[in-house]
Parts: sequence; structure tokens; C-alpha cells
Amino acid sequence: MSAPSLPQLQSVFMPAGEAAARITSLSWVLIIGAALIFTAVMGLLGWAICAQGGRPPRVRLWIAGGGVVFPLVVLAALLAWSMARTPGWMERPPPGALIVGITAHMWWWEVRYRDPASGREITLANELHLPAGRPVRLGLSSPDVIHSFWVPALGGKMDMVPGRISHLMVQVDQPGSWRGQCAEYCGEQHARMALNVVAYTPAGFDAWLAAQALPAAAPSGALVERGRDAFLTQRCNACHTVRGVAEEGRLGPDLTHVGSRLYLGAGTLPNQPGAMARWVAHTQDVKPGARMPSSADMDPATLEALAAYLEHLK
Repeated sequence: MSAPSLPQLQSVFMPAGEAAARITSLSWVLIIGAALIFTAVMGLLGWAICAQGGRPPRVRLWIAGGGVVFPLVVLAALLAWSMARTPGWMERPPPGALIVGITAHMWWWEVRYRDPASGREITLANELHLPAGRPVRLGLSSPDVIHSFWVPALGGKMDMVPGRISHLMVQVDQPGSWRGQCAEYCGEQHARMALNVVAYTPAGFDAWLAAQALPAAAPSGALVERGRDAFLTQRCNACHTVRGVAEEGRLGPDLTHVGSRLYLGAGTLPNQPGAMARWVAHTQDVKPGARMPSSADMDPATLEALAAYLEHLK
């Protein structure tokens, strides 16, 4: 299993699977068609201006043809073509499909898998890991406000309405990484609610899932061990779970393997040296309105140890 790379740009013109490729082709038809229609209308406008002193145009004919017949024919043809190109929605996932639960919070993503070996739930945050070439059925929900799941490289946008579970079938063809975003305004930090998607080979995904099922790594040195103790004494476990250390926290993201994630704060900070300490101490400066308070009053030694421990959780 190779280390995931940072996601590419978020674009509908970079499809990673069949459903997204169909949406890309539809987008090109709409863009090119709109450009042609705009050019034709501007040409007619220029002709009308130049012909002001000539014979009056047949107004009723232009209204009937350009205002009724033309849009009716074009829109009907576009509807028929797009319906034929739309993948059928499945009431049940196909055999062998991977089931993944995604819950959108203000303002982060909770992603849940089932460990095939133990049956236990595996929870991570702000990253969706997929096996290439395998259909995936996403169960989408929200506990607070309306969010919207949208990864242009995977396919269409799906709203996540509180009290309802929506389903979306996705599939990627090749290993890679892509960026997604909440596409429904959901509050102060809506713009900083990214979801990164990473796809592996089937064997690479199985290895990744097996690693995610393991409990947190034991401390590997005195500094990391002090950080684990700080995690408990500072009551980080009141909101966060670290499997094998503290499992009662449910309000915030699961941190069992937080050190291996690409970003902190749902795409806000690249997970590089120094980022963890900055996030813990200055959360409200980095992401104002986030549900996590800043710990600016934490003494430097404790902050260093805590950051080292969280970076160690891979």
C-alpha cells in the first residue's frame, strides 16, 4: 500500500469513473450548445440592428419559432439524451459492493467502514478511501443542518437532509486522489468543509482497511508517552476517541489514526510538521466557529508532547 498523495483540483472535467464521465460529457454538450446559441442570438441581434430601416420582421413568426419551437425541440432532445446517459439508480447494492457510511457535521465529515475480520465499525474523518474497480454504496446523513456531498470526479451531487439517509453509488476506475466539498451552504465554515478521496488497488485498500482496524499505536518514546497522558489529563477524550486509549468521546472526529491523514480540520491545514500544534492551540484562529475550542493557554511543553502524540497516531 503506497502513501496517498494530496488530492488533485476539484473539477467536473477530471472524471474518475463511469458516472462522472457521463456527467462530464453532458457538461461539454451544455457548454458548447450554450456558446452556439449565444453566438446565434448575438448574430440575430446584430442583423436586427442593421436592418432597422428595412422591411419590418415577421414578429409573430420569430416569437413562435425562436421562443417556442426552438427551445421546445432543444430541451426535449437534451432531456432524452441525458436520461439515456444517466446511470440507473439501484435500490440495492450489487454483489460485492463496499458499504460506507458518511455523516456530515458542522463542519467535518465522519466516514464509517465495517471491519470484515471482526465486524467492528472503523471510523475516520474527512477522508473517503476506496478500492479501484469496485462499486461503493454510500449512505449519506446529517445530524444538524442540510449538507451536500459532492466529489466532481465521482459523480453527481447528493443533498444530506437531517432525519433522512440518502444513498449514492460511486466507483473509481484507477488509483488516485480527488477533492470533494460540501455543496450546500451550512454555516460559517461551509467553505472549509472539504472531503478528500483516495483510491487504492484492491490489495492496497484491503491493507489500508486492516491497518485502520488496529487500535492506536503504543507510544514510542518519552515525549510521545507524555503526550498520551496529556491527551487524557487535558480531557481531549471528552470529545475524541482513540481506540485502545479512550473510547468514550463521540462529539468530535475519531483520532485513532489522525497522524496518517492528509489534512487537519476538513481540508483546512495540510498535515505536516507543526500543523498539529497550531491546530490544537489556535483552532478558532484557523477555523473560526469550529466546535473545538482553542487551547492557547496550554503550556508549551504539554502542547509539544500532545502534538507529538497525535502525529504519532498512524
